[in-house]
Amino acid sequence: MTNRSLFPFLPFLLLAVPILEIGVFILVGGQIGVVNTLLGVLLTAVIGTILLRRQGFALIGQAQQQMNQGKIPGKEMAHGVMLLAAGLLLLTPGFVTDTFGFLLLVPGIRDGIFHFFKSRVTVAGLHSQSFGSGGGTYYESYSYQSRNTGPRPSNDDIIDLDEDQFGEVKDHAVIENGNGPDSPWNKSS
Repeated sequence: MTNRSLFPFLPFLLLAVPILEIGVFILVGGQIGVVNTLLGVLLTAVIGTILLRRQGFALIGQAQQQMNQGKIPGKEMAHGVMLLAAGLLLLTPGFVTDTFGFLLLVPGIRDGIFHFFKSRVTVAGLHSQSFGSGGGTYYESYSYQSRNTGPRPSNDDIIDLDEDQFGEVKDHAVIENGNGPDSPWNKSS
């Protein structure tokens, strides 16, 4: 199932979750009583918030350690997004959302989700290089490409400039010294 085929079912999913939560509330409330059910929802939110805070601070420490070593904390950032989702699920009243929220607090489950998506996404590149007399740094942006999509761009789509060809870029045109007839920016030929 691709992302495009999942999109039409999203409104039904948003409708199904509250209906499922109401059904579980009725079942649990019939077994343990309304007051105990409400206390249970409140207790899971409090416990989840405490666990979330503890794991969040630990994750920030790991990300800082990765950055201090000169590495990009990609795994830690992905875990941070999953912890954010866990927090939202735990603060949403209900036993079903709390169950999924607590599952996202388990580091092994987060690792499994991370590796599942990591095997399906390719990071094409992140490079930095200095140029010009000002010593500024030019950063290429992240380019994510699914392994299931079409071919990558050809070398004809890539513009590789030498250091002396960089100038002030304004409205997708090089203003200073890069507009000559030999400039890669001049694609009229």
